[in-house]
Amino acid sequence: MDSLSTNADASSPSPDDGDATPSGSKLRAVLVAFGVAVLGFVVGLAVSLVLMGVWVALGFELTTSALLVLGLVGLQGIGFGLVAYAYIRFSGLSFDFVPVSVPSLRDLGYVVGGYLTAFVLVLATLVVITSAFATEPATNEGAQAAAESGLLLWMIPASLLLIGPGEELLFRGIIQGSLRRHFSAAGAIVLATAMFAPAHILSLSGSPQAAALTISILTVPSLVFGFVYERTRNLVVPALCHGLYNATLFTIQAFAPTGGDTGTGLFAVFAALL
Repeated sequence: MDSLSTNADASSPSPDDGDATPSGSKLRAVLVAFGVAVLGFVVGLAVSLVLMGVWVALGFELTTSALLVLGLVGLQGIGFGLVAYAYIRFSGLSFDFVPVSVPSLRDLGYVVGGYLTAFVLVLATLVVITSAFATEPATNEGAQAAAESGLLLWMIPASLLLIGPGEELLFRGIIQGSLRRHFSAAGAIVLATAMFAPAHILSLSGSPQAAALTISILTVPSLVFGFVYERTRNLVVPALCHGLYNATLFTIQAFAPTGGDTGTGLFAVFAALL
């Protein structure tokens, strides 16, 4: 794991020796990280409901499009940010805890490499798993709503401006960053992924087997995003990787054929990978 540790934040303990931190402290760190993840969704849902209430109070109709946009703004745009701010504030940390800077050329290399790696590995994993288990991925309700409301093209900039930055701030910047103070680089990345991928079950519909398949596949890009964050110590890098990854899937859905079983199958597969 030495190669993963070379860019660790010097201001935060980052033990590479598994015995460096007491097991009780490690357990507490995992529980706190899990609590932050849950709180992110609770606060995001609450903010989304408030936004919807304001929308209705202003005399607008809660269409599918409105629900999708207000949900994105409330969850990834505001809710996750509020929880990240609260964690830093009440933990007595400085805002340097989540390093953000203009990407260097090296960072941009990680953006391109991380994005391509995530996309290729996900497709390869999808082929292997679906061939072995003969199960289609679960349906992503958010992507389905975007398609039905004609918002797929709008989801491309939303991926770069809301989804990627919001999810990476909470799961990489806060959760992985907090775990990194108690675990090795690999341990923090895996634990953050174990919280990130299952969280998508809230947006999935289908059989338990299909949901399990989708969550398994979603661990792949999460591991990649966690790795590039560890290597660059710049949240902008995984945010761009994540945003480009989602934007690519939305683009494929937007221009994929819609007629026949093939079109429907393509939509379901790419929607599930978000």
